[in-house]
Amino acid sequence: MSSLTEARVSEIRAFNRFYTKVIGVLQAGMLDSPYSLTEVRVLFELAQAERLETGELRAMLDLDAGYLSRILTRFESDGLIERERSAADARKQLVRLSGPGSAVFAELDERSAKTIRELLGALPEEDQGRLVAGMATIRGLLEPASRREPYVIRAPRPGDLGWVVHRHGALYAQEWGWGMDFERLVARIVGAYDPATDAGWIAEVDGERAGCVFCVRKDDRTAQLRMLLVEPSARGLGLGRRLVEECLDHARREGYERIMLWTRDCLVGARRIYQATGFELESEEQGEENGLPVIEQVWSRTLQATGSAAQPGA
Repeated sequence: MSSLTEARVSEIRAFNRFYTKVIGVLQAGMLDSPYSLTEVRVLFELAQAERLETGELRAMLDLDAGYLSRILTRFESDGLIERERSAADARKQLVRLSGPGSAVFAELDERSAKTIRELLGALPEEDQGRLVAGMATIRGLLEPASRREPYVIRAPRPGDLGWVVHRHGALYAQEWGWGMDFERLVARIVGAYDPATDAGWIAEVDGERAGCVFCVRKDDRTAQLRMLLVEPSARGLGLGRRLVEECLDHARREGYERIMLWTRDCLVGARRIYQATGFELESEEQGEENGLPVIEQVWSRTLQATGSAAQPGA
């Protein structure tokens, strides 16, 4: 092996030692918890799905069957998971987080996010961008393309809010014939957006904006999902559901008991995502947009701790 290659190996190993110390992997328990890095990762994957078959979970994390079995046994003893036999195949076992398990994961997830926020907060804005870009480069080079998400989800930046209004106005006019009154409505919603109490996410595909969603305060108990949009070129990537799940996770972390949204029945793709993520139709009534009849709908769901391309919805 050449001295040049050896130098690269040494540099990567040095980075590994440095970064594992930064994120606390060397501690006995991750994030001041009694659980190891692997155990926390198992909780994370279970939190992303309503339930998982143990073989699927094992393959997802590339874990030894015996090792995963011991982790799940511990979780069951701690009351964090529930197990059942698959109705389709009794030989298979399904696992999901219990209520207490979801609460434990939510606390760990918030601690992890807080740690990263503190890490970024110690850096100037320009250096934050360099750090995140460098990490994306590492993932892009080392992660197999077949397993790589084809998009990036990030917080809004200057210029994004104008894009949100523009694309809602242009896209809805093109696809549904809605006019400038709808664009003005979106502009008012964007104008009321307050980063101190609300949150938003912008999706990018190949460095270009491809979608958005916002979670805003309705009242002390209720959050509202607003302005879900996915560009036609990005539909079919699972982006709409991912944006909705970001919104739900945020609302849970903020302690909201309920989340609701307003949409229209013609937005079939969005409605499917809402149904798949636990929303139920609460009410509907006849309306009109740019002289066209529409059916206005309100969907909602509770946010008690539990076990998670679309067209836009405002």
